[in-house]
Amino acid sequence: MKVGSVLMNKAPKGEVIAECSIQTSEGVKVAGVVWASAEFIDTFAYKTPYPKAPEICVEIVSHSNSKAEIAGKVDLYLAKGAIEVWIVYEDNRIDFFTHTGSSEKSYLVPEA
Repeated sequence: MKVGSVLMNKAPKGEVIAECSIQTSEGVKVAGVVWASAEFIDTFAYKTPYPKAPEICVEIVSHSNSKAEIAGKVDLYLAKGAIEVWIVYEDNRIDFFTHTGSSEKSYLVPEA
């Protein structure tokens, strides 16, 4: 799955950023892909690592990632202000997470 293309074509107006650095309580973490609203970009332009997580943070899981590592990143991104965290697996399956837990779909990008 080309998650960047999905975000570019289906998400509201904003920017897709690959390898996005986010300052978390456990240091700088790098999300594989993010979607940031125009408002986010206006507020945080040129402030990398970003002090807040963009609205959608996407982690692309490889065989070297542990479940604990991925779960930790979900928690860190949500704690830093992400509205959704998407976990994309090698078989193109996506798990969606919000502040209320696991979700069946994305609310920001319903067609994802």
